[in-house]
Amino acid sequence: MSKDIKIKKGLDIKLVGEAEKATENAIISNSYSIRPEDFHSIIPKLVAKEGTRVKAGETLFYNKDNEAMKFVSPVSGEITEVQRGPRRRIDAIKILADKEQTFIDYGKFDLTSDAEKTKAHLLATGCWSFIKQRPYDVIANANNTPKAIFVSGYASAPLAADLDYTLAGKEAELQAAVTALSKLTEGSVHVSVGKTSNSPLANLEHTITHKVSGPHPSGNVGTLINKVDPINKGEIVWTVNAQDLVIIGELLLTGKFNAERIVAFAGSSVKKPRYFKTKLGAEIATMVYDNGVERDGNDRIISGNVLTGKQVAPDGHLDYYSNVITVIPEGDDYELFGWNKPVFNKISTSRALTFSWLTPKKKYDLNTNTNGEHRAFVVTGSYEEVFPLDIYPMQILKACMYQDLDEMEALGMYEVAPEDFALTEFVCVSKQPHQKIIREGLDLMLKEIG
Repeated sequence: MSKDIKIKKGLDIKLVGEAEKATENAIISNSYSIRPEDFHSIIPKLVAKEGTRVKAGETLFYNKDNEAMKFVSPVSGEITEVQRGPRRRIDAIKILADKEQTFIDYGKFDLTSDAEKTKAHLLATGCWSFIKQRPYDVIANANNTPKAIFVSGYASAPLAADLDYTLAGKEAELQAAVTALSKLTEGSVHVSVGKTSNSPLANLEHTITHKVSGPHPSGNVGTLINKVDPINKGEIVWTVNAQDLVIIGELLLTGKFNAERIVAFAGSSVKKPRYFKTKLGAEIATMVYDNGVERDGNDRIISGNVLTGKQVAPDGHLDYYSNVITVIPEGDDYELFGWNKPVFNKISTSRALTFSWLTPKKKYDLNTNTNGEHRAFVVTGSYEEVFPLDIYPMQILKACMYQDLDEMEALGMYEVAPEDFALTEFVCVSKQPHQKIIREGLDLMLKEIG
């Protein structure tokens, strides 16, 4: 069954450096790093100490609040370092990978099993880390039952990996994962695909398919939730990234936790943008400096897309949920009288001295410069132009800033995540950190309301 969703509000940011549809094997990383901060709200309890040898899929740590929830190693090798921060917080677990990889064999899973057996298997094998929940945009509470599960199979963010391409040939794994997940909800598994795409997700059993069209954020899972089944107080939905379904499905079919991922390597600072086959937690340098990025260049490396990704150091690692590495010029220069002359080389929703609206298909070479300084909120109405959810963005941001829980509830805080405010942050003339404000608001609600 297929339903159409057309998004009218939003903004497509067309950038130079889109990845060519050609996949290469990345240089095999010597070390891998798993950072507990990728699993927001989880308090890790370490199982594998420094010097311990682990197999791929073996437990590194578990969730203090739910010991059944395991987090596993993406590779086999030796744990060389456990980096700690203030109050002995675990910041990262570094693993020196074996040349010949070995896996823990969890055994082929019976897909006809009931919900409790399915849930227990996903928790024990480390696959539960791929299931997130709303409200709060954190890893799902296994004790709850969601009213629906949502998967976005359409990426509309700038320079995002083409999911039709990266998921090609993975129909068996996708079907196995969706079959298992469908047992965990009282409702349906909703999947979005591009209206004109040929997605492997389009014809799966046990799903409701939605064909989406329109500008970004039409591909955000939050947009899908809002248009299909909005979240009210007391309700819960779960979300899973499309590429994570492949890891879940392969584990169910083979018994092995294969952390392999196809990553788009994109951006205007990349000489040959394309796709790489690598693993979760791999060294960024295995894809960056040997493939067209200048070592002495003044560039910013982002794990994720330019709107929602996070900056990583040249010796950093791919984070747990990203499927794109973006490299664009660092915007640390200043433009004389930039505010008082016609602008032809930047994107803007305003028509005041800007002309990007004349060339909607033009691709731009943008840097990280915010083109302005942080200041108090200015009411312009620009947020509503790019925000398709049935929510007042300015009001909910202000409610988060002055921590009014009742107002946050009333305005629809239960169904949003930081990524839903990436575009409003991009067009904000006040240069306010919208995603950070929303994340802090969600954390406050999680602490006070739970």
